[in-house]
Amino acid sequence: MNPILEQFGRYGIIPVVKIDRAEDAVPLAKALCDGGLPVAEVTFRTAAAADAIAAMTKEYPEMLIGAGTVLTTAQVDAAMAAGARFIVSPGLNPKVVSYCIEKDIPVTPGVTSPSEIEQALELGLEVVKFFPAEASGGLAKIKAMAAPYGGIRFMPTGGINADNLNSYLAYDRVLACGGSWMVSADLINAGDFAKITELTREAVAKMLGFAIKHVGINSENETEAKRTADLFSTIFGFPQLEIPASYFCGQGIEVMKTMGRGRMGHIAIMTWSVERAMAYLERNGVELDYSTLRKDAKGKPEFIYLKQDFGGFDIHLAVRRA
Repeated sequence: MNPILEQFGRYGIIPVVKIDRAEDAVPLAKALCDGGLPVAEVTFRTAAAADAIAAMTKEYPEMLIGAGTVLTTAQVDAAMAAGARFIVSPGLNPKVVSYCIEKDIPVTPGVTSPSEIEQALELGLEVVKFFPAEASGGLAKIKAMAAPYGGIRFMPTGGINADNLNSYLAYDRVLACGGSWMVSADLINAGDFAKITELTREAVAKMLGFAIKHVGINSENETEAKRTADLFSTIFGFPQLEIPASYFCGQGIEVMKTMGRGRMGHIAIMTWSVERAMAYLERNGVELDYSTLRKDAKGKPEFIYLKQDFGGFDIHLAVRRA
């Protein structure tokens, strides 16, 4: 898959923005970065789009900025000249798609039917936009269409919001979701960039779903571990489960039989996507211990430790189950 499209998957959410005034572009870019999403699809629905892309890429070169609602090859040229790094269109125009492919520009056209998916595959595409997602049948339609076409992934856009985001992202054929609820034109035009940052941060938090899975407590030996585990069971009534390396007491306590990772022990932080959580943490300067990385049968990350400790506890990520 194209590296730009792979980044889509690591972000999970692609903010779709309509900018009426080019002077709003830089504060909008700052709001998205501050909210934890340094990425945007700037739609070519206004005369300010190209200038907005140019301003955002100049002031925030670390952002992944692309152009949306691209309908012609002339718009492709204008977007790329402004600094766009990808193209998104609402429908599948073979002329526009072929033009992008010839110029090695990542392009994601919109589809709503098997016939359009087959056109996309014939053109050599691996990712398509499903638009308008909710109005066209939502996740059920994506699953029904995806079944015969194993080589394609989807970016649903249109009607995606904080309430249905994770249901889409939980399906492994969905690469990312396009959304505008955190960057509405009304908020941009009102200059309420603080609210955009707040909504963006909330969207990222909901997508990642960080929560404590369990706390692991180190012990000098198995005898000490058993004594600690029995205290949790006797005093609090937590059911006890012994496994080779530890005792689990209820859902939240793991008592290690040895001095495991961390001076005091470890804390497992669960997340809906370890892969997206890793990308998010690294964007924010957190170092990961890749020697501890584990992947599932499909090659997706499911476990990794952070390099730093928290008050004597080492931290690892784990997959959160519904």
